[in-house]
Amino acid sequence: MEMAEFIESRRPRWEKLERLLDQSETRGLRGLSLEDARTLGKLYRAVSSDLLWVRARSGSADVSAYLNDLVGRAYALTYPGRRPRFADVWGFVARGFPALFHREVRMYIAAVLLFLAGGGFGYLGMLVDPEAAHYLVPAEHLDLDPVQRAADEAKGDGMTADQQAHFSSYLFTHNIQVAFLAFALGVTLGLGTAIMLFVNGLFLGALAQVYAAKGMAGWFWAWILPHGIPEVTAICIAGAAGLVIARGLVAPKGLTRGQALRMEAVTAVKLLFGTLALFVLAGFIEGTVSQIHPPKLSVAFKVTFALVVGAGVYAYLFSDWLRDAHPAEPGPDAPPVA
Repeated sequence: MEMAEFIESRRPRWEKLERLLDQSETRGLRGLSLEDARTLGKLYRAVSSDLLWVRARSGSADVSAYLNDLVGRAYALTYPGRRPRFADVWGFVARGFPALFHREVRMYIAAVLLFLAGGGFGYLGMLVDPEAAHYLVPAEHLDLDPVQRAADEAKGDGMTADQQAHFSSYLFTHNIQVAFLAFALGVTLGLGTAIMLFVNGLFLGALAQVYAAKGMAGWFWAWILPHGIPEVTAICIAGAAGLVIARGLVAPKGLTRGQALRMEAVTAVKLLFGTLALFVLAGFIEGTVSQIHPPKLSVAFKVTFALVVGAGVYAYLFSDWLRDAHPAEPGPDAPPVA
């Protein structure tokens, strides 16, 4: 049987299982009639077989993912097991998230390129027309002179500890809001997500040029990079999550847009959840190392610290590649489908 013919013949039972799952997830299994509960069990086994058939013939990745989602949802209802434990969360953070990042790395690269394009535009815009600062530089930095700020920080006349804590808390909250907005705007076919990434890159690039024009480029990057590497990485991953949602709307690949959107939304939410650890790391650094300026901490030390942090962040994100290079054999108790 050809793949297209197989999909067409099996689609009605997939859709019926999906309807029963939606109903039971809303009302619980007790909300189903006895006949519907029996039907759900039969469809669960049948769709599991369909999934194996598709995988055995290297069928469409989208159809395989859709069926895998149906089977996973049915399994969770049929064998609810225990509530999520700390070990489950840790398992996702340690292994699940890097594996998901691996699968969606192209979306991440697209998000990074949009952010860098904005950064380049902001830097060149300020270089060509410094008067554009009112449009390109964040408002809270318009009246700050980089040289004077560095001098004040060196004398200990910068922000107090309470002001630094308040400022760091504000930035932490703001950046999480940016990430969630970049994710949510995926429903605009990705246009809103692209604009959010571009604009945030633009602000950073414009501010970098303001400091570079005053000969303070090293001081600026020593301030930004320690927390900026994990922070910008998290924002771009959230942007990638938004682009994943857009993919479900723009390219459903044989599924209805509703089905594709639900399938992609699961991936996107997991990507967004995985950024929380990066934001916590960035917030901790932003409230400590980033706010300690020369001469207390030298530019060289802070940049080196930033590179070490960045290496650790990307070693973590790319750890699934290392595991792929040395795949572990599945254990005897591994489930056949999940």
